Amino acid sequence: MKLNYSGQEQVKAAPAVVWAFVQDPERVARCLPDVQEVVVQDATHMEATVQVGVGMVRGKFKFKIEVLPDEAAGRVNVNVRGGGLGSVVDLTAGANVLDNHDGTTTLDWTGEANMRGPVASVGGRMLDAQAKKLIEKTFENMGTAMSAAGGTLA
Repeated sequence: MKLNYSGQEQVKAAPAVVWAFVQDPERVARCLPDVQEVVVQDATHMEATVQVGVGMVRGKFKFKIEVLPDEAAGRVNVNVRGGGLGSVVDLTAGANVLDNHDGTTTLDWTGEANMRGPVASVGGRMLDAQAKKLIEKTFENMGTAMSAAGGTLA
């Protein structure tokens, strides 16, 4: 099952704060909804354990996450691979980091998820809604964390 999403997140922080934030893999991983554990491996790689619930299917999923900020290109990409409960999830997400020239930043994001296994068989609409919520909530959490940090990360 393949799902695609897009949206925008308005961040009440300057682009420099956004770039400092996305270069800290633990801060990015902590923005995943229902994250229980994060283990940073290096500057761009980490593993995260997340509590997942779709319909009657509930449990922990373990993900390998790669965060690839490219300030010169004005874009950050995130690759997430893993799963649990016999299911596999591959998620590619990215955001263009847009300077609003007023001390705020817009994250213009897209995400694509591929899912296989019991979670994918739960039902298209329910899974679609949950995956969309997961991606939207991750970017919302990032925006909130960056806004709260203000100029303290730069």
